[in-house]
Amino acid sequence: MSSTVDTAGAIAVPVTSMQSDTAGNNGGVIAPASTLVIFGASGDLTSRKLMPALAELIHRGFLGPSFAVVGVARTEMTDEDFQSRMATAVENPPDDWATVTKRFRYITGEYDHPETFSRLRSVLEQIEGQFIAPSGATTVTGNRLYYFAAPPSTFPILVGGLRDAGLNHAHAEGAFARVIIEKPYGRDMASAVALDEIVHSGFDESQVYRIDHYLGKETVQNLLALRFSNAIFEPLWNRNYVDHVEITVAETLGVGHRGGFYEEAGALRDIVQNHVMQVVALTLMEPPSSMDPNGIRDEKVKALKAVVTMSDRDVESSVVRGQYSAGLVEGEKAVAYRHEEGVNPNSTTETYLAVQLVVDNWRWAGVPIYLRTGKRLPKRVTEVVMHFRAAPHLAFAAKTAKKLEPNSLIVRIQPDEGISLRFGAKVPGQAFQVRTTSMDFEYDKQFTEEDLDGYERLLLDALLGDQTLFIRTDEVHEAWRIVTPMLNAFADPDFPVAMYPAGTWGPGEADRLIDRSGRKWRQP
Repeated sequence: MSSTVDTAGAIAVPVTSMQSDTAGNNGGVIAPASTLVIFGASGDLTSRKLMPALAELIHRGFLGPSFAVVGVARTEMTDEDFQSRMATAVENPPDDWATVTKRFRYITGEYDHPETFSRLRSVLEQIEGQFIAPSGATTVTGNRLYYFAAPPSTFPILVGGLRDAGLNHAHAEGAFARVIIEKPYGRDMASAVALDEIVHSGFDESQVYRIDHYLGKETVQNLLALRFSNAIFEPLWNRNYVDHVEITVAETLGVGHRGGFYEEAGALRDIVQNHVMQVVALTLMEPPSSMDPNGIRDEKVKALKAVVTMSDRDVESSVVRGQYSAGLVEGEKAVAYRHEEGVNPNSTTETYLAVQLVVDNWRWAGVPIYLRTGKRLPKRVTEVVMHFRAAPHLAFAAKTAKKLEPNSLIVRIQPDEGISLRFGAKVPGQAFQVRTTSMDFEYDKQFTEEDLDGYERLLLDALLGDQTLFIRTDEVHEAWRIVTPMLNAFADPDFPVAMYPAGTWGPGEADRLIDRSGRKWRQP
């Protein structure tokens, strides 16, 4: 493993008085002078996600004038072409966005050519002399953040190119060199381990930021605040009071033009191994000893380690693989998955999964964890539902409580971020009738502060050196361990694929999976 260590602290340094003056509503947090190098800069991710995120960070004062971008890709472009494309990539840009993009540079080159990285070194040195360290500046220069926005097959090549060119370590005292790696991180356990070996040949783990934009969502992080800042919830967050946990990640969209990608990935690799497992870890984890990056990530890994590895029989009984057929979604016709562009007409790729997990630890023993995710479902929603045990005894007649359900706590991650507590209350009137009602909290109605979206927050955290919301190598391995038995089962062409009409909540087999224990899926 490389001995290179990221020693730069996570405290932002105000590099100029101009930055301090433009801090806006950022609470005084300003990223240090740095250059963001984007590999795959001509692609969709850069234009659709990264540029709007940077524009917002600049608008709100998190990034100052001593910040620049270098794009690297195979597509032929000049600096001016790249600047123009990035300037127009942002809707409603801040006033100074066009000026900011004038500091952007572009390198056309193959990722496996040493010359590309030699040119990158020269451009970085030029930028750091011209923009990052203006005459009279006393701030640390040479901070570099490499973003792998290129296809996953290029990740090993990019690591090797940076390593061989000596760009994988800081070349100035107190500076940093960090790398952000997009998902998917491998296709299975073996490829993830192999990728780790390559990444660690050039970068120490402290320099590696494996990004999952779900972890940048405000409500995902609020799981931590909800649990560990409220004495009324944490004592109930265990097998003594919780009947079962339900996690749903539902989308109304189909695969669109990503049919070719989805044929290779499926819902298991695309959603469950990363997004869903992150939410599982945050929901089930123990209280950390501290809220620093290692404290939180240590407990997330422990939570995933407690998930029991499925046997072949477990997969058969506890996993439902589904695929959407033609139907109606939000009043519009939707074609079957097998008729989507780039999809095999006989495809068995899953667009839906329902899974029951077993957790073997003190807190969650005997509490089933139900997961479901799917495309072309009736509603776009991501939520965690803590279903509590029913009251052990009702002092009033059962007929007065026909509409009473057990208590539940619902954490809505998207799109209407908030929290709902479901509890029993008397219906107004002369008769004594009890039914379930809700106490609702909505973020946009309670807070006036602007939040950062996933990419904005995570880009800023990487520049500040905060790894809390990024995925550590052992966390990746545990997630792959959990899904590996399902991957192996799905490789068998005889493993069943349950069809469900687009616009429904999935196949009947998923209902039967949870019905057999006397439970039901919540319909958001």
